[in-house]
Amino acid sequence: MNKELVWQENFSIGVESIDKEHQRLFQIISKLFRFREEEKDSQWLCQEGIKYFKGHVMKHFADEEEYMASIGYEGLERHRKIHRGFRENTLPALEEELERTQYAPDAVDHFLGVCAGWLIGHTLTEDQAITGGRDSQWESLLPSEEQEAMERVIVHLVFDMFRLESQLISDAYAGEKFGTGVYCRMVYGGEGDERQEILMVFEEKLLVDTVGRIMGLQSNKLDTMLMNAARYTARQFVGRVMEHFPASSGYELKEENLLSYEQFRKVFERQKPQVSLLFNTGGSGYFSYCVIAPHLLEKGVGTPLVEDNALAEVERYLTRREAEAEADGRKKILVVDDSATIRQAMKNLLSEEYEVTLAESGVAAIRTIALNRPDLVLLDYEMPVCDGKMTLEMLRSEEYFSSIPVIFLTGRSDPDVVRKLLSLKPAGYLLKYLKPAEIKKKIDGFFEKRKG
Repeated sequence: MNKELVWQENFSIGVESIDKEHQRLFQIISKLFRFREEEKDSQWLCQEGIKYFKGHVMKHFADEEEYMASIGYEGLERHRKIHRGFRENTLPALEEELERTQYAPDAVDHFLGVCAGWLIGHTLTEDQAITGGRDSQWESLLPSEEQEAMERVIVHLVFDMFRLESQLISDAYAGEKFGTGVYCRMVYGGEGDERQEILMVFEEKLLVDTVGRIMGLQSNKLDTMLMNAARYTARQFVGRVMEHFPASSGYELKEENLLSYEQFRKVFERQKPQVSLLFNTGGSGYFSYCVIAPHLLEKGVGTPLVEDNALAEVERYLTRREAEAEADGRKKILVVDDSATIRQAMKNLLSEEYEVTLAESGVAAIRTIALNRPDLVLLDYEMPVCDGKMTLEMLRSEEYFSSIPVIFLTGRSDPDVVRKLLSLKPAGYLLKYLKPAEIKKKIDGFFEKRKG
C-alpha cells in the first residue's frame, strides 16, 4: 500500500509563499514513498527524486530566510542555523549512505524517514515560531559560532583520543533514547554561584569499543572496571573540551552522577540546554554532549560520586542496568498526553509490568518512536498544535511507524466523539475517567489478544 505524507491545514503558518512550498515538499516526499514501492527502475526513480527534493529544499530555505529577514524576525540566525545543519550535516550523511549502499532499500527508507520526520517536526515547531505560533524549543542555545567551535573541538578530541571519526548528527538533541545508554552528569563550579552541568550519553558498545579496547578487555559487556575507567576518561574528555573555552576556565568538578534514563530525561523536561549535540561514530555507536547552566537538577536525581562511595555506587549502577536490561523484554508503551498529571498517572499504573516512555506532544512522540520503537502508543486525542488525529496520520504516513498499534485516550464519551475516534481505525480507545484497575485490565487484555 502506498504511503503518503499528508498536508494538514494546521501545518500552515499563514504566509502563502512559505505554506505553498511546504505543501510542495510534502508532495515530493509522498512521490518518493511511491517510487520506493515501484519494482521497476525504483533505484533510478529514487535517485532522481532525491535530487529533485534536495533542490527544492535548498530553494525553500533561501526563500524562507529572505522572508524572515524582510519582517525583521529576531529568530532568523537560529532558524538559519537549523537549516544549515540539515543542509550541511544531515543531507550529506544520508546521501553518502545512499551512494555507499548503491541505493539499497534500507538506505532509501532511512533517507525518507529522516527527511519526512525532519520536515514534519520543523514545520510544526520552528516554522510556527516565525509568526508567533509558538516559542522556539531552542531559544536558549548558545550562538551558532560557539556551538560550531565546540563541535570542532569534540570531533578533534574523539579522533585524537580514540582514533574514531565522528560526525554531528544533530545540534538540537532533545534527550531521546538511543540504544543501550550510559548517562553521566558532571557539575562544575566557577566563581561565586556559577555552575555548568555537563551531560554525556554513550551507547554501551561505544565504551566497549573505545575504553574497553584500550584496556584490552575481551568482554562485550560493561563491568565495574570498565565503568570506572569510562568515568575518568569522560572527566578528562570534558576537561579538555573546557580548556578550549575561556568562559569555562577555572571551573572545578564539584559533583558527579551516573543517571538512569528516567533521571536523565528529567533534565530535558525541566530545563533548556545551551548546547545539545548528538554525534555518530559509524559502527561504534552514538554519543551526546550537552551543557546546561546554571540550573540545578532536582534533589535526589542521582547520588554524588566521591572517592569514598564511588566503587559501591558504580556496582549499584551496573546492578540497576542489568535489572533494566532484563526488563527490556517487557512490552514497550509510549504515553502521549499534554497533561503531565495524566502522563505520570499512566506511568505509575503501568511501569511495574511494562516499559513506559512519556511524550508531551505529537512531535515529541514522533522523535521518541524513531529512536525507541514502542509496542503500543496510548495517544491523547485532544492536544494543542498537533492533536491525536494528526499524530496518528503522521505515524501512518511512514512505513516504519504504520504498523504500531495506537489506542486513543479521551476524556469524552459522547457518540460524536466516539464516532470520530473509530473512523480513524485505531486499535481502540480508553476513557481517561475509568478506574485505574479497569484501564490496566484493558491494556493487559490488548496484549493478551495479540498473543493469540
